Amino acid sequence: MNARYVWDLQEIDETRIALVGGKGAHLGALSRLDGVRVPAGFCVTTDAFRRVVERAPALDGLLDRLSRPDADDREGLRALGAEIRRTVEATPVPDDVAEAITGALARFGAHDAYAVRSSATAEDLPTASFAGQQDSYLNVVGPAEVLRHVRRCWASLFTERAVAYRRHHGIDHRAVRMAVVVQRMALPDAAGVLFTADPVTGDRRTATVDAGLGLGEALVSGLVDPDVFTVRDDRVVAETIAAKPRALRPLSGGGTREVEVDAGRRERPALTHEQVLRLVRLGRRIEAHFGRPQDIEWCLVDDDFRIVQSRPITTLFPVPGAEDADNHVYVSVGHQQMMTDAMKPLGHSMWRLTAMVPMHEAGGRLFVDVTRRLASPASRAALLEAVGKGDPLIRDALETVLDRGDFVPSLPDEAPAGPAPVPGAAPAPIDADPAIVTELVERSRASVAALERDIRTRRGPELFDFLLEAFEEHKRVLADPLSFRALMAGMEAAWWLNDKLLAWLGEKNAADALTLSAPGNITSEMGLDLLDVADAIRPHPEVVAFLERVEDDDFPDGLAKLPGGAGARDAVEAYLDRYGMRCVGEIDITRPRWRERPAALVPAILDNVRNFGPGAAERRFRKGLEEAREKERDVLTRLRALPDGERKAEETKRMIDRVRTFAGYREYPKYGIVSRYAVYKRALMEEAGRLVRAGVLAEAEDVFFLTFQEFHEAVRTGRVEEGLVRRREEEFRAYCALTPPRVLTSDGEALTGSYRRDDVPAGALAGLPVSAGTVEGRARVVLDMEDADLEAGDVLVTSFTDPSWSPVFVGIAGLVTEVGGLMTHGAVIAREYGLPAVVGVAGATRLIEDGQRIRVHGTDGYVEILS
Repeated sequence: MNARYVWDLQEIDETRIALVGGKGAHLGALSRLDGVRVPAGFCVTTDAFRRVVERAPALDGLLDRLSRPDADDREGLRALGAEIRRTVEATPVPDDVAEAITGALARFGAHDAYAVRSSATAEDLPTASFAGQQDSYLNVVGPAEVLRHVRRCWASLFTERAVAYRRHHGIDHRAVRMAVVVQRMALPDAAGVLFTADPVTGDRRTATVDAGLGLGEALVSGLVDPDVFTVRDDRVVAETIAAKPRALRPLSGGGTREVEVDAGRRERPALTHEQVLRLVRLGRRIEAHFGRPQDIEWCLVDDDFRIVQSRPITTLFPVPGAEDADNHVYVSVGHQQMMTDAMKPLGHSMWRLTAMVPMHEAGGRLFVDVTRRLASPASRAALLEAVGKGDPLIRDALETVLDRGDFVPSLPDEAPAGPAPVPGAAPAPIDADPAIVTELVERSRASVAALERDIRTRRGPELFDFLLEAFEEHKRVLADPLSFRALMAGMEAAWWLNDKLLAWLGEKNAADALTLSAPGNITSEMGLDLLDVADAIRPHPEVVAFLERVEDDDFPDGLAKLPGGAGARDAVEAYLDRYGMRCVGEIDITRPRWRERPAALVPAILDNVRNFGPGAAERRFRKGLEEAREKERDVLTRLRALPDGERKAEETKRMIDRVRTFAGYREYPKYGIVSRYAVYKRALMEEAGRLVRAGVLAEAEDVFFLTFQEFHEAVRTGRVEEGLVRRREEEFRAYCALTPPRVLTSDGEALTGSYRRDDVPAGALAGLPVSAGTVEGRARVVLDMEDADLEAGDVLVTSFTDPSWSPVFVGIAGLVTEVGGLMTHGAVIAREYGLPAVVGVAGATRLIEDGQRIRVHGTDGYVEILS
């Protein structure tokens, strides 16, 4: 069957993307939608592009080279893209393709004016819009010029910006094909862009219209400023009218030119309010058809709107699904768990199944609906108090929503059954008895051991039934009342010390020094134990040299063959036995654990070998312990000199004992969770292997793109929906590019909050003080722990840290993160190690350059950039 090189727009819809590209498919669908007017035209198909590629053999080698250059070699990419474009433009259009195009032009009007626009197969998709990546040409007149501009559109598939965009989104250059849309040229009075959701805030109820006179290209190119209209609930709620001294108009013989606008027209709006509202209603119909917010290019011709493009707005953060149409307010779980990366479906579905509160997924992240807690005064006050202690930015974002007055419903407090609880009150007193912590740790270990024992014989559907029961035990362990009291006792004691010692002695964050080297902190021990691993490696040069070349995860086996390597291997294996269940982003079960990828630890081990001497772990712990004891003596002595000093010193001593007893336990419940997760994962991956052997899946890690429930069904039926894994992979890749908000509303508005402080010096970056002290050093901006190359005295600057980052904490002088709160893991370990730390610094990894000298004010909560 012969290929067909031209299709009329009326013949195509979204099912034809592979043939006519994203833009062509959307325009075809819109041209068939009642009430939507699209300029008539046709598409030159990807089959025509394929013919051109076949006629240029040199392209094959050039495309091979395009896939090979280093991502940072911008000059190489630029030169290679230019060579490919020259090759495509110099290749004649095959006769049969040219005949099909000129035949279509004859039907529509051979010598009329046309817009010739690129339409790539990876363009205008829900996960990647490619907006502005390929070229469009306006007012093209005559068959010869149309053919020439079709070739230019083909070549624009390899512009520098398009190549870079595909590389960023992981899209294979060879997998993308170019179609070309040829449409009758609209000669508009006005033109512009409609966003059916606010592209800045994400609010789905708010639409934004940008409008200018003449051709819309003047707005796109920045030649003129647009009028901007904001529409909400079918009402123009804001407008900005720009002066319009110039406009872009088509020339009669082809091409465009800039013209002066009559003086009387320059200050008038490009659209009336009635036209704006009519356009937004049209946009809502288009949005409903495609099922997601749209970025729509429009023209106004004789008071009639023509749609020339509609693409999804891919930068909006998705909204959690709700079973009703009520307003909802969601708080990010990732900002509390210090893991704001997107999670794969198996990861977020299992976290929801094992969590203590209901959660909602959006954009690969998890959120908790706090609407009802915000609705009544008492629960609202308790919630704001709690989140404010942990992350002031979340509190500010919630207060921003509340200040609007009409978004969150107002409900009366429920009548208590007994004595009214005091919001934010401390739990029942608990003795500072280390035996309590010992008992809790033993309970957790016993629970994990029972899980390991009972899961061994479970296979197939029986395994999933067993896991559902195990998840209930998981939640029971987390909800242990004694565990909760121990956690709260440590936190409340720290808050008490900070408040009282600030009031009595004028000292900020005094608890930070009093908790140095607190006993039983499993996360800080993880960092110190890796120093001991370095001690086993440092005396053996051949082992060190071997580790410097390590790329494979089976390196422990190779150590035993080297002089001194047996002891080094034993040290590494012992470390993995205790901590191998941990990893970066460990709340996502799909992330590779250190036991699976031990090479992830090698950079930190080598940093320890280079930056420390023997016995550093013991010295560091002893130093912290001595500093804490000295601080305690100093505080108690100064208190006794105050009026009523003996009472104040006695109360303070009681709180110091309490915080030192329970501060370390703060990290243990998370250790218990990830220990259980490691057991779950081993069993699940064995089932994944059986699905691969049965031909149900191509590889075991495909199960990461199934929810737990879908995985269960696949094991039960031996089937997975065709194409599901691939679609989920594409979604996940798109979600990774999104930045999750701290607070999200059901209208789609993303709120990040602000500090609203006046005590931060000009030019400094505000954040939350979580570990006292001031330090100056070289900033090392690190986004992946495996890429860390740290020296003593460096200040780590990163997006977030979870417990897996603890091994690098032992070698740094300070910490700055974009995400975090007073009781998140990075803050706890920074205090444990005595590192000045500021967290919640918006944009820190972007605003601070690697290698700059910075000063971290861990007591006052800001960061100065010195050079």
